[in-house]
Parts: sequence; structure tokens; C-alpha cells
Amino acid sequence: MSDTASPESPSFRARVLRLVEQIPPGRVMTYGQLATLAGAPGAARQVGFVMNALADSELPWQRVVNAQGAVSTDKLGFGDIQRGLLGNEGIAFDASGRLDLKRLQWWPDEAEGGLQEPQAGLF
Repeated sequence: MSDTASPESPSFRARVLRLVEQIPPGRVMTYGQLATLAGAPGAARQVGFVMNALADSELPWQRVVNAQGAVSTDKLGFGDIQRGLLGNEGIAFDASGRLDLKRLQWWPDEAEGGLQEPQAGLF
């Protein structure tokens, strides 16, 4: 893995932030999806570390969820805030706390590295 694809590199963080910035209201991306599109497949946890610093940011951090379509921010004290922000965008959660990822997951038309939407269910 090159330094620019390393999840610890500043360029990885910048790519993640650029992708998050593009997520439209009412749509979501997953941590794993962001890691793959930012050039570091398998680095979902590192995406989480990047996202952890965004709570007071203008970026739409609330639009990033886990691969099950649930928020992963309850332990950080932001779960209710994240669900509320997503609810304000028209996103509903079911009784188990999951959103309809198949319907709401967003894929950029073209991401850095030329990746296109992979087969459903990978993230």
C-alpha cells in the first residue's frame, strides 16, 4: 500500500472528507464504502476515527453509518443527535435502529481511482 493509500496518511483523510462532503441530504454512505472509495479497502475503522473529529464540523458527518444501516455513535454520545439529524432529512429507522441501506446508500458517479458502484451487499 502506498503512503497516499495508507489509512494513516493525510491524503486518505482528505479523500474521506471530500467524499463525505458530497453525500446528498437524505442519503448515506458506510464506513467501509468510504474506506474503499478513498483507496484503503478494509480501513472502515480508520474512517471512523476521521469521522469522530467532525461532530462540530459543517460536513454532513451524520450521513455515515455502519454496514448494517445503523449509527455507530451511541458510545460516543452522538447517537441520538445523528438519528435526529438524519430524521430531519427524511431518513427513518426501523424498530431495530436500522435504516433502509439498500434504498438510501449513495454512490458517487465517479470517485478517486475510478471506482464505480460495486455489487449490492458488499458494504
